[in-house]
Amino acid sequence: MKRCSIVSVGVLMILTNLVGASQADDTTVTIGGHTAGATPFISNLSLEVSNTTALKSIQFTIDPKPGSATRPLSGTYMNDYLLRRGFEQPPPATTVTVPVYGLYAGYTNIVRLTYRFVDGSSKQTVTSISTSTFDDACGYGNPTILQARTDTRKLSYDYLMIKGCCSTFQPAIIDTDGALRWVGTAHISCGSFIFFDNAVYLGHGPHLTRIELDGAVTQIGSYSSLGVVNFHHNIDRGKVGLILDATTTTSLGSTLIEVGGAGNVLKRWDMGAIISAAMRAGGDDPSRFVYPPPNDWFHINGCTYNRADDSLIVSSRESFLISLDYNTGAIKWILGDTTKKWYEFPSLRRFALNVPPGSVPPIGQHAPSITYDQNLLMLDNGQNSWFNFPKGEQRGYASGRKYEIDFSAKTATEVWNFEAGRSIFCPYCSSIYEDAPNNYVIDYAVVNLGRPNVPVFAQLLGLDAAGETVFSYQYPAVDCGKIYRAVPVHLENTKFPTVGPKALNLSTRGFVSTGDNVLIGGFTIGGAEPKTVVLRALGPSLSSFGISGALNDPVIRVYNSSRTLIATNDNWQSDPNHLIVEANGLAPANILEAATAQSLAPGAYTVIVTGTNSAHGIALVELYDVASKPNSRLANMSTRGFVNTGDNVLISGFIVGDVESATVVVRALGPSLGSFGVSQPLSDTTLTIFDSHGSVIATNDNWQDGNNASDIQRNGLAPPNALESAVVLHLPAGAYTAIVSGANGATGNALAEVYELH
Repeated sequence: MKRCSIVSVGVLMILTNLVGASQADDTTVTIGGHTAGATPFISNLSLEVSNTTALKSIQFTIDPKPGSATRPLSGTYMNDYLLRRGFEQPPPATTVTVPVYGLYAGYTNIVRLTYRFVDGSSKQTVTSISTSTFDDACGYGNPTILQARTDTRKLSYDYLMIKGCCSTFQPAIIDTDGALRWVGTAHISCGSFIFFDNAVYLGHGPHLTRIELDGAVTQIGSYSSLGVVNFHHNIDRGKVGLILDATTTTSLGSTLIEVGGAGNVLKRWDMGAIISAAMRAGGDDPSRFVYPPPNDWFHINGCTYNRADDSLIVSSRESFLISLDYNTGAIKWILGDTTKKWYEFPSLRRFALNVPPGSVPPIGQHAPSITYDQNLLMLDNGQNSWFNFPKGEQRGYASGRKYEIDFSAKTATEVWNFEAGRSIFCPYCSSIYEDAPNNYVIDYAVVNLGRPNVPVFAQLLGLDAAGETVFSYQYPAVDCGKIYRAVPVHLENTKFPTVGPKALNLSTRGFVSTGDNVLIGGFTIGGAEPKTVVLRALGPSLSSFGISGALNDPVIRVYNSSRTLIATNDNWQSDPNHLIVEANGLAPANILEAATAQSLAPGAYTVIVTGTNSAHGIALVELYDVASKPNSRLANMSTRGFVNTGDNVLISGFIVGDVESATVVVRALGPSLGSFGVSQPLSDTTLTIFDSHGSVIATNDNWQDGNNASDIQRNGLAPPNALESAVVLHLPAGAYTAIVSGANGATGNALAEVYELH
């Protein structure tokens, strides 16, 4: 399995006013009007731009309605994206079309536009867009409000994409105020969906269609030649692309197909063939469990890819959750109700995970996913089998459940649940997903289905990190067709083209002394092209953030893999490329701080921060990628520094950005540094991970004591010493901080590393 590291933190600022005349001053932008889009939620703004070559990007932001608790919906179009999509013609043409999506229907929307220019300058204008009403046949915009969202509780997401069959505008997007903000434009009902690459991918019949947020529709795949009759239930993220749940001419609901973003077929799993092979190998007759159509013996309703151990976890509503080796398809483990039919076969029973006392197995589950702490989450519907006998336990209530899987010990321990008093009877469909750590959205698709004389409804609710319900909305229903599935989507700052997980910048704060006790950052530029980066060393300006003992005058030095000095800077304004630093909004606040812009060829580099005249103090070293290139990337980054106590610990930040999640291994090394000639190595490291709100999401002292020690070893990242620290985390886009300290107040040199698993 490939891996690259992504130690980074910091926020890239946009310079709004440069000294003297700027492109923002010299370029006129006039709003010419707007035309209605494919639905009332979309409108196309027409702009006249005097010099489109100076234009870098255009951002729109829609003001929320009064009383809204959601963040404003906003999108940013890079100029080359507008050109590529035909919203802008090459010069000398001056007309630019800006698609604005997510508008309120039947409302006068206030839209704020920000124009950013190549030289780093920017300016803003404000306009209004009045929209027509929308015939909301599903009633998505008019829920029964059980608990309204207010601004008193924070939630990591503000928008939800939902699937149903109650109209031909599927899927739909609502905000967490309960307002309808977008609907599909392909005139399709009941399709399976996923939000990927800032677009909706919709499976319907044997076809796969892409719907842009601006309303454009493109059919990108048709799979009749593979025997596909229809795609159903879910589309989920795979290792490389998207995994579709398929019914074929030879299998009913038991085939998975992974396709790329362009619809190309990447991989296929036939669950009937996989399970039959395992049963024959174990001496059982597969014809007693695996059946041809029209028998619904398996009933796939979702899957999830686990990057930490390169496995695919598939949900069979009829029987169990089953984990497969991604490449070979070999069964790794099975988790399910042992009173069901599958457990009667020794060939399958040998893969069963044990569920310890105090935990219960999932039954009739939906929507499996991997959580931030590398545990397994799903909506346990509590419903026994339809097709198989024995049918198994009937629990009678639905619950969100999270399990810690220990493959070595063959156990599945329930570590969290949301049972809502065991009062919600919801036997089918439904979903639960985690957004940021411990922020959940739950969809109970058909509450009370099958109970006499009781109204049936779908219910959406959001849980924050404190486990409190932030909102709860209810919708009349008769079956799963109202809201089958609800997925958080982040539309508060969408970028076109999509910016996926990548290293945005490196930032580590530590104590700078002399000798081995300086601050040392290491990074590698991968790919085939040079990359432009900005390196900074901050000291004096840290005092304004309440940090005592800041380094009064930092110096930065950059070395290549041959240990040749290739760049040095003391005061940033003396750097030959200081204009690049300024244009990217990265000028340090104090003239004594250091910064340099460099175009570096692929290879390994080291950056060292010291104090002028051997001064001591706390400093911050940062690395920014200021020129994104498809054939060049930052990788293998780490920072070494001296760990003391109080403010003088080693603090590294990293960003998982911009819109997708990533699986990372974070390490803190100390004792093993001695074997590399580092003096005063930290004898026992402790690692603590914080999210952007300052909440602790993970801690580790000795790596072998962690829940994912086997995954760390499997990826070749086991620390050399048992007293060193490491954790595996599956993190959504966002900023995170890793703090390395010494166990029991120990001090010494340590190394902080973050690796992204690929």
